Amino acid sequence: MNTSPQHDERMARMTFASIYPLYVTKVTKKGRTVEELNQVIEWLTGFDIKKINSLIEENVTFETFFKRATLHPNAHLITGTICGYRIEEIKNPLTQKVRYLDKLVDELARGRVMEKILR
Repeated sequence: MNTSPQHDERMARMTFASIYPLYVTKVTKKGRTVEELNQVIEWLTGFDIKKINSLIEENVTFETFFKRATLHPNAHLITGTICGYRIEEIKNPLTQKVRYLDKLVDELARGRVMEKILR
């Protein structure tokens, strides 16, 4: 699925620090913990809590965030629809990675068991 160049640029310029609190709110409202959220982020990116906090403090963009990340080898197994886009059909690699993270956070908030989230 093709996203527009404007959409891809918006994804690249968003800061992780601006989105992380939204992730925290989303999962905690549904009874999940910040520790579980951080576990999901670490699984996808390789970033532990110390690195996550450092990236938030640096106010890095998602472009920088994913350039520094070591994506999990099973990340390609994250499929489905998020925000109206079928993840496996997104052509822009950065936008796809951002949507991988969105999908994992969504699955966590919906109560999916951790073993299934961390493919």
